[in-house]
Amino acid sequence: MTDTTRRAAASTPPTPAVLGTEPGENDVTMIDTEPASAPDAAPEAIYRLEGVTRTYTQKGRVVKALAGVDLEIEAGDFVTIQGPTGGGKSTLLQLLGALDRPTTGAVHLGDIDIATANNSRLGRIRAHEIGFVFQGFNLIPTLTAHENVDMALEPLGLSKDERAARVTEALAHVGLAERGDHRPGELSGGQQQRVAIARAIVKRPRVLLADEPTGNLDESMRDEILAVLQKLNDEGLTLIVVTHDSAVARRARRRLRLDKGTVRDITR
Repeated sequence: MTDTTRRAAASTPPTPAVLGTEPGENDVTMIDTEPASAPDAAPEAIYRLEGVTRTYTQKGRVVKALAGVDLEIEAGDFVTIQGPTGGGKSTLLQLLGALDRPTTGAVHLGDIDIATANNSRLGRIRAHEIGFVFQGFNLIPTLTAHENVDMALEPLGLSKDERAARVTEALAHVGLAERGDHRPGELSGGQQQRVAIARAIVKRPRVLLADEPTGNLDESMRDEILAVLQKLNDEGLTLIVVTHDSAVARRARRRLRLDKGTVRDITR
């Protein structure tokens, strides 16, 4: 993952949204919901990629990271992307996250083509539509969990009480209601990643993009994070995860493999 991507995760401003609730005592959902489609309605495609290529010039030679990708991802889906190092996974994730533009082709997020949108529009997309989680937790070590999550709300102009309430809800949603006053060094790796997830969902995104979110964790902590992500997806959040771990990939409803710039569906 590039430094540009990491900086985008830390600096992406949040968007206001109304906190929804699910049936059940004290259940909280951090995901905005829309009226359910009619039973016979076709699923909405949240992403639609058409003929996407991405090339770079590196030491005088052209590198084709993506080579004519055509892909649709439905709203509310849980998709994993696997493949060898250098196969184009991070490049694809950056395009989906509106952090980069394709060399050719279209990357539609809903009705917006990331390829042709201006920089201001791309900034609003990142702020309003997309949450980011990475292998490195990217927490500020001198701040508490509450303060790390609260930083995502700074550009929003909310009152102090409203910010505190929203951060508390986000931490509770990832199982850290009692750890808000702990600094990262006082938390396990799994807990630190849950703080990072809380920071991503406090703005109520439509999509969560995760790049190797369990890569720094042991098996038990990996399962903790997968349970949190699965819960968010069950609430309607579209989840796209890049992973080398087949145990993570098997949790997804749809599995993609990206190799030498081309995508194929390996769902079984």
